[in-house]
Amino acid sequence: MALQTRARAGNGKTQPQPRAPARRKPGAGEKPEKLSRKDYDKKLEKLQVELCHLQEWVRAKGARVVLLFEGRDTAGKGGTIRAITERVSPRAFRVVALSAPVGEEGRKLFMQRYIEHFPLAGEVVIFDRSWYNRAGVERVMGYADKKKVKTFLDAAPRFERWMVENGIILIKVWLEVGKDEQERRFRARIEDPLRQWKLSPMDLKSYSRWYDYSRARDDMFKATDHEPARWHIVPSDDKKRARLNAIAHILSLIPYKKIKRAKHKLPKRSEKERYDDRLDFEKLNLVPQIY
Repeated sequence: MALQTRARAGNGKTQPQPRAPARRKPGAGEKPEKLSRKDYDKKLEKLQVELCHLQEWVRAKGARVVLLFEGRDTAGKGGTIRAITERVSPRAFRVVALSAPVGEEGRKLFMQRYIEHFPLAGEVVIFDRSWYNRAGVERVMGYADKKKVKTFLDAAPRFERWMVENGIILIKVWLEVGKDEQERRFRARIEDPLRQWKLSPMDLKSYSRWYDYSRARDDMFKATDHEPARWHIVPSDDKKRARLNAIAHILSLIPYKKIKRAKHKLPKRSEKERYDDRLDFEKLNLVPQIY
């Protein structure tokens, strides 16, 4: 990627930043042309190649990266995260999706649960929802009172500044789904047996509180959109474009470079102690060949 500006890394030093992709500027009320599956797959593959280069750079440099995905239910967090992790190693890209705390978990400090999952040197950790649960679902559903929410909103920028100052590359992404599109996706979850597992009583309650979530979102941005860790907003009514735009933008924010790899050549197989190693399927428990 071409270099454009110099971005501040977590250690306080400036490092080159890849050039951000050109932005589309559709006219008023104009919707971008729908991407075909073939075109989407082609564009995604190119971005996934870059993610592989990023992976090698993170490993080689011992970098620590935190990608944080937030947004309303059905905004497309899971699909975007799958697109990012599909072609990289799970030992380099680790996804963290915490459930509500129970037992010992409930006795920990609020941020303690998340710090335990922070990246080691050479890792990218992706939070599918994060500490911002306190500013969103916990606030709207009444699990955290006003005092706890205010304390969190005051403390989060200081906490994130500490992360960045200690060398973590922190990128916060908000996927913004529209009201009508969210309703369409919820109805699809109700009907589709492959998506019904995504629907919970909590989701239905959150659906009914659209404007409560909007106010929580607005207050969260106002309090926590700060220079060391800005919010990056991705319109997500078009899932395919949202995934592509999110990945391209994330790549533009990290000063990675392509790491040269040694060229490998397959060695010859040894013929020493050669024997007929074919399995006898008649004597073994073979899986039925239905397909």
